[in-house]
Amino acid sequence: MPRKMRYMLDAKDLACERGERRLFSDISLALKPGGFARLLGANGSGKTSLLRILAGLTRPAAGEVLWRGEKLGDIAEGYGREMLYLGHAPAVKDELSVAENLMFSARLSGIAASNDQCRMALEALGIGNLAPLSARVLSQGQRRRAALARLALAVPLPLWLLDEPFAALDENAISRVRALAEAHLARGGMLVLTSHQEVPIAAGNTQTVNLGV
Repeated sequence: MPRKMRYMLDAKDLACERGERRLFSDISLALKPGGFARLLGANGSGKTSLLRILAGLTRPAAGEVLWRGEKLGDIAEGYGREMLYLGHAPAVKDELSVAENLMFSARLSGIAASNDQCRMALEALGIGNLAPLSARVLSQGQRRRAALARLALAVPLPLWLLDEPFAALDENAISRVRALAEAHLARGGMLVLTSHQEVPIAAGNTQTVNLGV
């Protein structure tokens, strides 16, 4: 009789090494629908590395990550269609307009978004008026909002992995991103993020993972 799956995302006894240095070891976290995990630690403690391991982009030095009870290495393509990973860098292409950037990045995540959906997503981040502009004219904060507009299109994806999503944002933008995150959790999505800022996010099940402690 197969073992009953307790968690959607289940990371067990993870370790990460950079060169000859071990950044962390024996790190575990597990999420059910509606679950939220915050990764804390000083710069260089391995927060981004852990997030990349959870995204299946980096292999751990030890331990394993399961999604729906299966190892990531066995379901890489399927996992990629259910997960959104946003790194710390905005990854916005200067040669494209703001709207074109969003449509392009959405397609990379397997999200087919119409022009109207992209416009509404940019409006959710407060930059709908910037849609036709070249990304090269954006400020750092506007570039970050343009990248985070993918969240408004990622409703079908159950797992969001976000690296410093509140960096370079003003209070208005932070409240918009927080609202998107809370709506995602309320509909049964899961969220893992790193953040140096204490931004409260309402969730039914919250856990904190401290690295370098």
